[in-house]
Amino acid sequence: MAPRLLPNALSTAAALGATAAVAVAGAVVLSLSSARAAVMGAAKALPYAEAVGRTHTAAEAVLAGAGAETCLRGKLTNALLGLSSSCEANGERSPLCQLADKAVVVTPMSLAFMRDTATQLLALIDAPAAGSPQGAQPKP
Repeated sequence: MAPRLLPNALSTAAALGATAAVAVAGAVVLSLSSARAAVMGAAKALPYAEAVGRTHTAAEAVLAGAGAETCLRGKLTNALLGLSSSCEANGERSPLCQLADKAVVVTPMSLAFMRDTATQLLALIDAPAAGSPQGAQPKP
């Protein structure tokens, strides 16, 4: 299919209320209804409480030195990506989300940076939220 036909294919898919992906010239284009919820290459947005929990676990692992440095870097990076994605999907603008957004783009992460970030993450997660008797940590 010629590239100039792509807008027509999208218009047709939108008009039909299609939710399936449209394959055009080897590229996959999401329907208009799902394009906002999925960013190519982005982590799927977890529920906020779950993302915070995974970040807490990763931060504790970093501080405990529970694994090889490369594994800890991957665990922390994945947790930060998940948290950042969850914050974006939920419209969260908390200091925890801001830290996740800022820290996840630092490459390469040194061990000292990972420890400092983990300490900051735990402080924000465990601190009482403004006007709330408990912190951002989800309840089991």
